Amino acid sequence: MKRPSGTRSILLGLFCLLSAGSAEAHILPGQATGFFSGILHPISGLDHILAMVSVGVWGAQLGAPAIWVLPVTFPIMMAFGGLAGFLGVPLPAIEIGIALSMVVLGAAVTLEAKPPQFAVMAVVAFFAIFHGYAHGTELPRGDSALLYSLGFVMATGCLHLLGITLGLIHRWAWGKGALRLAGTAVSLIGVFFLWSAAA
Repeated sequence: MKRPSGTRSILLGLFCLLSAGSAEAHILPGQATGFFSGILHPISGLDHILAMVSVGVWGAQLGAPAIWVLPVTFPIMMAFGGLAGFLGVPLPAIEIGIALSMVVLGAAVTLEAKPPQFAVMAVVAFFAIFHGYAHGTELPRGDSALLYSLGFVMATGCLHLLGITLGLIHRWAWGKGALRLAGTAVSLIGVFFLWSAAA
């Protein structure tokens, strides 16, 4: 059966996302400098890429209003987490929280979970704090912190947009299957990260 036109690029992006090699999830404190560093940082770690893209995919599966509420909720709460990290507010088990975000968000995509809207927002907001905190601890002091944050937020938005674009294939039966497979892969990778963080 011929696949609907216009979906090959989406499938290619999904394939590249799932076949991406592992990367260092975080850079060392004090090495984050400037706008372009902020743009590159979210795409330098597979854990952040998969979690942020999964937010967009899940939003697309849920439809309105989640398709736009989730990509707004995540950056807002990530900013609060980033501020906490920047200020040195203690928050335990950061890497475990980030790994769990992949497990939970991947499972949500796999199951096409449709809990109440407030619960969806709460899950996304909770995990956004951990992602933001991890980046906040790496923010540079001084003027470059603002530029770095701006670049980071823009990159995060692009990852959410990529997830939404990929998630639109759920309207077709083969697309639903592909997203479930992708969600399962994200969860399994999250389990590996969780095992590594807990080791």
